[in-house]
Amino acid sequence: MAGPLPLRLLPDSASVTDGRASIGGVDLVDLAAEYGTPLFVYDEAQLRSRCRDAVAAFPGGVSYATKAFLCTAMARLAHEEGMLLDVATEGELFVALNAGVPADRCIFHGNNKSMAELRYALAEGVRHIMVDSFDEFDRLDMLHTELGLVADVLIRITPGVEAHTHEFISTGQDDSKFGFTVSTGLAHQAIERAHASPACRLVGIHAHIGSQVFSIDAFEQAVAVIADFANQYEVEELSVGGGLGVAYVASEEAPTFASWGASVQKACADAGVTALITAEPGRSIVAAAGVTLYEVGTIKTLEGIRTYVAVDGGMSDNPRPVLYGSGYETFLPRAADAPRELEVRVVGKHCESGDLLVREGWVPDDIVIGDILATPVTGAYGHTMASNYNKVTRPAVVFVSDGESRLVVRRESLDDLVRNDIVD
Repeated sequence: MAGPLPLRLLPDSASVTDGRASIGGVDLVDLAAEYGTPLFVYDEAQLRSRCRDAVAAFPGGVSYATKAFLCTAMARLAHEEGMLLDVATEGELFVALNAGVPADRCIFHGNNKSMAELRYALAEGVRHIMVDSFDEFDRLDMLHTELGLVADVLIRITPGVEAHTHEFISTGQDDSKFGFTVSTGLAHQAIERAHASPACRLVGIHAHIGSQVFSIDAFEQAVAVIADFANQYEVEELSVGGGLGVAYVASEEAPTFASWGASVQKACADAGVTALITAEPGRSIVAAAGVTLYEVGTIKTLEGIRTYVAVDGGMSDNPRPVLYGSGYETFLPRAADAPRELEVRVVGKHCESGDLLVREGWVPDDIVIGDILATPVTGAYGHTMASNYNKVTRPAVVFVSDGESRLVVRRESLDDLVRNDIVD
């Protein structure tokens, strides 16, 4: 048996009145009735607050990692709150530009940028290109010949620091598809290549050790390596990447932006770094601001085994449990302060035994078909990684604030599923 859902896992503006949960002054059950389910709901005030916290923690410059959650409204919001935008594909760059974000407020990432993507980024005038391989240097040289443009670049290095996180989201170890390793000398070769190339102007060094990192010590270890490396060159900027962890379940606690920023700034100062210290948070900006609403369609009790609660979404709107074994809490917005006596496995509607959303969830024992069930802390990597598996339509996205809701991404229609099909 579990107690009521800890309110700290809900967005900042959440409140519970007579058992019913609201976010931004808007009742969650009413939102489900108005917009349908599955539905991504974001606390807009919290999104803005976290952007401001990040800007304050890294006054040298901070980018929002758009892979965590991107739509036109989110790109515009992050820009309005003073953040740069970290984009990793031409699609992400297109959305940012479409939102009115100037290209010189965008940083272009990615481990396998195509000629077309680099040409697009250079032609639009992005702020920096994060060079990730020697092949990318070759492409920039060819584009310099073609366009006559010089790219301001940061070199992505791998510091050889292993963050204690899932192997699929750990990126700082030497055995990684990302960046140039310091220990093998490739990072030094990359610096020399950048200095020698007429296509590049070396601006700085970048490193990212992984995602969902709870230990400030891991960031400090990475800083020690990249600071020692960066101090050998006169670079303008040192980016420590992102990866700050987020509490998804009641047992987890995550560092704040202030503690992360202060720790990194101190480690850099102690190492004698004089460059601007920048960062690229994503998940920690948006995850806790989001809640996903589902409708319960089937309750199947297997005596002596478990109770399955099937909802109208699944791995198509939240693939993280399947990909990483990620854990989530569950609650019923109509009874958000009620004890959760019934242990359930929340599953989706897809034709996969592995289609589960919450492996070990708890809900009130009076749950019934038609109830709205919510999973908190789903603001990152839900909408962004959503798919049309089994030809489901992707959910709508709603921002709530000051008692009002606004649709920022409409729900896909059945027509959308065949829009790109060609029939002879």
